[in-house]
Amino acid sequence: MKTLEAIQHDLSNPLVQLEFLEQSTSQLPAFGEKLAAAGLFPLKAGGIETLQVNVGKMCNQTCTHCHVDAGPDRKEIMTRETMMECLSAISSSQIGTVDITGGAPEMNPNFRWFVEEISRLGRRLMVRSNLTILTVNGKYRKLPDFFAEHAVTLVSSLPCYTAENTDSQRGEGVFERSIEALRMLNRVGYGYPGSGLELNLVYNPLGAFLPPPQDKLEEDYRRVLGDTYGILFSNLFCLTNMPISRFLDSLLKDGQDDRYMQVLVENFNPTAARGVMCRNTLSVGWDGTLYDCDFNQMLELSINSGLPAHIRDFDSNVLERRQIVTRQHCFGCTAGAGSSCRGEIA
Repeated sequence: MKTLEAIQHDLSNPLVQLEFLEQSTSQLPAFGEKLAAAGLFPLKAGGIETLQVNVGKMCNQTCTHCHVDAGPDRKEIMTRETMMECLSAISSSQIGTVDITGGAPEMNPNFRWFVEEISRLGRRLMVRSNLTILTVNGKYRKLPDFFAEHAVTLVSSLPCYTAENTDSQRGEGVFERSIEALRMLNRVGYGYPGSGLELNLVYNPLGAFLPPPQDKLEEDYRRVLGDTYGILFSNLFCLTNMPISRFLDSLLKDGQDDRYMQVLVENFNPTAARGVMCRNTLSVGWDGTLYDCDFNQMLELSINSGLPAHIRDFDSNVLERRQIVTRQHCFGCTAGAGSSCRGEIA
C-alpha cells in the first residue's frame, strides 16, 4: 500500500484534514468550549518533561491507522545537524526524557549515533519501534543488543494478540514478525521484571471505537502472549486512534467519520484533558520545527506565533509556559480514559 502522500491524495494536505474534522463536528461543541466548561481554557503547558523527536517519516510498513502517513516511499529524514540542535536543547535544559519516534526511527542513518549521544547526556531514552524493523536482515537485527547496552525503553506497536487482527491493520505477516522481534528482545533481557529493560506494548482499536480498560486488556495480553508464545513485556499502553491522516481516510471510506467524531466529543473527559501529554511534552519535527504534540505536527499546526519556532532557537523558560494550540482532533486525546503516548491518562 502506498502512502497518501505518494498517491497525492487530498488528505495528504493537512488543511483538507482540518476542514473534514470541522465539518464532521459542525453540529457538536468545539474543543475550546469543552475546555472552557472544564475551566481549562486556554490550555497551557506546565513544563517540558519530555522532548519527543520525530527523526523521519520513512518506515518499512504502511499501516492503515498511521497518523504520520509513514511508509517506505517517504523521504523526510532528520539530518545530523538538526539532531545536534536537539542535543544542544536537551543539554541546556532540565528535560528528563527523550522520546524518539518516526516512521520507523531506526531507519534514520544517524539513529545509532543519536541514541549514543543522548545516552551520554544521562537522560531517560525512549524509542518507538514497530518491532518488524528488528527482523529485517542486516544491521537492524543487531539492534536488540544495542538497545540493551544503552538501557533504551522500548514502546512497540502490537494492536492485538492475534495474527488476524494485527495483520488486518498493519499488513500480512506483521504479527508473526512482531512475535519474532519480541522473542529477540526477551533474549537480551527486555520485559523481565528487575532487568531494568522496559518493553512496553501499544494497543490501538481496529475500528471506530474507544479502547477498552487498559488494565483488563493488559491481563489478556499477558495471558495469551505468555501462554501461547512465551513472551514477556513490561506494560500495555492503550491509545485512541486519532482521526487524522490514514485513519481519517479509513473513516471516510467506511462512512464512519461523523459517528466517530460524535463518540469522541460525547466522551470528553475533563480529568483526561488536565493530563494531556502536550502539557509536559514538546514535539520536534524531522526538520526541527516545534509543535505542541506529534498530532499537531502531522497537521502542521506549529506552536503559537511569537514563540521559538525551531529547535535551534529553543528557550525552555518561554516554551514551558506556552499556550497549547488545539483543534477538533484534540478530542481524540481526551475521550473516555484519555490517550497519550504512554497510554491511558484518567
